[in-house]
This record gives sequence, C-alpha cells and structure tokens, in this order.
Amino acid sequence: MPEPATIVVNERRTPRIPVPTGEARSTAFHRRLPGYAPSPLVDVPDLAARYGLARCSVKDESSRLGLPSFKILGASWATYRVLVERLGTEPEWDDVPALRAALAPLGALTLVAATDGNHGRAVAHMANLLGYPARILVPEGTADARITAIQGEGATVTVVDGTYDDAVAASAALAADDVLVVSDTSWPGYTTVPRWVIDGYATIFAEVALQVAASGAPQPDVVFVPMGVGALTSAAVEHSPAGARIVAVEPVDAACGLESVAAGHPVTVPGPHRSIMAGLNCGNVSEIAWPFLRDGVDAFVAVTDADAEAAMRDLAAHGIVAGETGAASLAGLAAVAGAGPGAAGFDLAGAHALVLVTEGATDPVNYARIVGP
Repeated sequence: MPEPATIVVNERRTPRIPVPTGEARSTAFHRRLPGYAPSPLVDVPDLAARYGLARCSVKDESSRLGLPSFKILGASWATYRVLVERLGTEPEWDDVPALRAALAPLGALTLVAATDGNHGRAVAHMANLLGYPARILVPEGTADARITAIQGEGATVTVVDGTYDDAVAASAALAADDVLVVSDTSWPGYTTVPRWVIDGYATIFAEVALQVAASGAPQPDVVFVPMGVGALTSAAVEHSPAGARIVAVEPVDAACGLESVAAGHPVTVPGPHRSIMAGLNCGNVSEIAWPFLRDGVDAFVAVTDADAEAAMRDLAAHGIVAGETGAASLAGLAAVAGAGPGAAGFDLAGAHALVLVTEGATDPVNYARIVGP
C-alpha cells in the first residue's frame, strides 16, 4: 500500500510582507539573454472545478531560455553576479558576445555546480554561452538523459558516490581562485551566490503579476511551489502577492522542509532519496532559505511518486508537458484538496491557485512510461 501524502501546517509562520518584483535587476538581465520570452500562464478551468477553486493558473516553466526548466533563471543571474563581482565593475553590454568581451579580462575560469539535473545543466549552459568550461557533479542514480543533457552543454560530468548532498559537499571542496562554485544551496560561509539564485527567480513572479493583471483576474491567493533545498520557495515567499498562502511540496522520503518546520530547526533527512521527483531529492534545506521557510510558508506537503505520476498525466491531458519534479506542485494541490477543508490551515474553496510547473520532460524514457508517447 503506497504511503499517503503528509500535510504539516506551519504554526511558526509570521505575517509576510512581499517584496514587489517590479523591474527586478534579474528580470532586466534575463531580457537581454538570447531567446527570452515570458513563460506561459495557463488557465485550467477543469482543474479549478475539480478542486473547488475559483481559478487554477499553471505557470509552465517547461521551456526557459532554451532549456526545459526554470533553473536557468537563477543560475544565469547568479553566474553573472559572480563574474561581475570578480571583474569589480558592472560591464556595459547589449548581447552575449559583448558580455563575453567585457568578461575577457578575468582570464581562464571554471564553473562548478552540484545538481540533480536542471541546475547543473543551467550552469553549464551559461558557462558555454560565456566561453568557460564547466564541471558538474551529480549523485549516483541520476538519469542518463539528464547526464547526457548536461554533457551536451559542453560540461564535464562527475558522478558522486552518494546523495545530492554528497555532491554538494564535493563541489564545495573544488572552490579555488580559478574555480567558481555556482550553487543554489548554501552552507556556513557560502550564502551570497545562493541569494543571487533566489533573486533570479523573481522573474517568474514579475511575469505572473503582469500576466494575471492582463487577464483581468485577481492575483493568486495560494501558491503551490516545489521544495528542494528551498531557493524557489524562498522566492515565492518574497514575491508572491500580499496575503497569498504558500504551500511547499516535497517527496515523502526527502521532506527536509516539512521535517525542519515540524522540529523548529533545520533537520537532515538521511538518504538514499529515491523519488522520481529527482530535483526534490534533497536531505537538507539551504541555510539561507531556512528563515523564509520557517516564517513564510503556510504548509508543507510531502507527496508520493504515485501522486506525482497522476499529476503528470493530468497536466498532459491539458496540453502541459511536465516532468516528475515539475508536476509536484499539482500533486500537492490534489493532496490538500483531497484532505478536506482546512487541512493546510486554510480553505481552498473559491481560491485562485497558482501552480508552478518547474520542468518539462527531462527524462523522456520515464515520461513515456508514465504518460505515454
């Protein structure tokens, strides 16, 4: 019998004052990258009716700046800020060739990241755009398709014997004068770069605000967001509309946010973490994300692989191609709705829910197994 979803209401949540996205610096930066366009915001009335919502809006991040995931938004901005800090001045540039020329005085550098797939590919993509080599570390068990995709960006991939958290530790050990670690998680003494990753995700919420306003609908009052180490969740806490409830969704065997909030302090969830939601197989919350999770998230939902698979099929039925991690948010919505009124500490009835679908079919073989060709 599969393990049921678990919902924990965050009793430590404090009143949240959102940071207006407006013209965030990261958004202006993203607009200068090749292929930028706002990702679609899809209204799905069938899902709204099923779950008793007034409206269900799906932010479809299955294609972003040439990659099948939102991760490029954080990775690109953080990479840029790391290089600008090394350069010592803000360069003037209109396109990527001009940016490469402006960064040329930095000389030979290597970019390093640990990943379950999408963040590492995004860092490798930025390294390739800017003319730097990249070394990406992945945990054992990473899908071949995800490794091949990272290598396709020109990066060297190293498989680490252990979990994602072991890969993070191995990447941190590589830092040197000519090796820059671009991580979306933090640890003691390493917080600036992960903060820039969070800032990069502000673009998602700036786009949502404009797209919802253009539709004439009220802004979302509940946001379902996948929770890995907590970077995107932190951005949701910072930039979601005032009064919106935040629900973070995790796999049942890697629910580090849920366990940490329940305990009142960061808790390590030991591996192995074997969920098909590979991007959420994280045993530790990011140090910099912890205050956002503790103070700003209304509820945490731990869902099963079966829940994620059902959500993938539901999204596919509405024309949205979502990978296993990408479908987690909808799985969380389904779990909260199925648990009855007030299960997450508030009532979904009549709400406008924003569901963040964060990746496309990054493992095509598994996607075909679950959804079909």
